[in-house]
Amino acid sequence: MPRGNVRGCHWNKSLIASIIDSMNPTNAIPHQRNTVTTALDDLVERYLEACHQLTGTLPRMEHDPEWPSPCYQGDADSNGMICWQPVRQTTTSDLFEGLACALDTPIHPDLIAYYSHLWSDPIPVSCQEGELSLLFIWNDADYERLRANLIGHALTKRKLRLPLTLFFACTEPDANYFLSLDNDSGEVLLEQPGRKPLRTIAPSLAEFLGTLQPNPK
Repeated sequence: MPRGNVRGCHWNKSLIASIIDSMNPTNAIPHQRNTVTTALDDLVERYLEACHQLTGTLPRMEHDPEWPSPCYQGDADSNGMICWQPVRQTTTSDLFEGLACALDTPIHPDLIAYYSHLWSDPIPVSCQEGELSLLFIWNDADYERLRANLIGHALTKRKLRLPLTLFFACTEPDANYFLSLDNDSGEVLLEQPGRKPLRTIAPSLAEFLGTLQPNPK
């Protein structure tokens, strides 16, 4: 998505539609469409609409020049705040090939689709279980941090002789719980670190994403 200046970060519903359309630039590396990526695109559209209804602007954050991202839109203001939005990834990564090799097991395609689709800051949402932060990748360097965290989580599961799960969200405001994907079945699970999953939340990641309500702050 282009990173041109958004005048004062103000826009209307027609601009939201153009933003979503531009998430599939003509020079992007093609992404295989599946129900997970479709659900993510729908969620992003609803999130941007919710932000517009709440503040009339794109989401805003403190600008960190040492942690750049394609998500930044325009320039920071005099207070160091800058607009941002989720954008489509246009490059490929070997993150999940390396993860599969490190764990000696294939990674569920829904998790690969989830993390390979967007650059984004965490997106706050609400669901039947409460408030969540959906985790995403912010920039190329963030891939390495995610890889290390996923491997650490997987090795803990292996040490405890528990089935492999891979996380994608954490609960708010209590981050002692997180949501993960069962690597065999693709079910969405509620977990605590170092324990068996507490319960199944949804039969698939795509179905779960479709139930979420954006909760911009």
